Amino acid sequence: MKQMRKAARQKDEDWALNVFDRAPFVTMSMIRPDGTPYGLPLSLIRGEGHTFYFHCADEGEKMDCIRANPIVSLSAVSRCSPKFETGKKNFTMYYDSAVALGEAEIVTDNAEKIMALRLLCQRFLPNYMGNFDEAIKRSLDRTTVVKITLTEPPVGKSKP
Repeated sequence: MKQMRKAARQKDEDWALNVFDRAPFVTMSMIRPDGTPYGLPLSLIRGEGHTFYFHCADEGEKMDCIRANPIVSLSAVSRCSPKFETGKKNFTMYYDSAVALGEAEIVTDNAEKIMALRLLCQRFLPNYMGNFDEAIKRSLDRTTVVKITLTEPPVGKSKP
């Protein structure tokens, strides 16, 4: 990625991955088949290292985008605190954010799909894991899982 204008705010790869892990939603930006931009917030989960997963239906605009051009950009904010600094009479924002570039692919291996769906459920609905196996039996065949593998290290940025 290109060097940041305010390099003192730049954070390393591990810090950036932690932002992704804490963010409730991650915005995934793509290119539509007609060349126009398209982005939307998703509930992503990080697998091992530099892989992320989300689930969706097999049809729709994001799947059209991924099939036409699998390169995606991810951005996340895990902390955002607007503030008016009375002494300086200054409006400012304190934040932790991260960006990454990756390549999306549809997961076809059922074991990997189940692993990704388990990670998603453990993160967002851990108290209901007793229902996981039954839900998988009912819906695995009609659930699409997409894996995003980062193609370069993520970059974080913070204004403490």
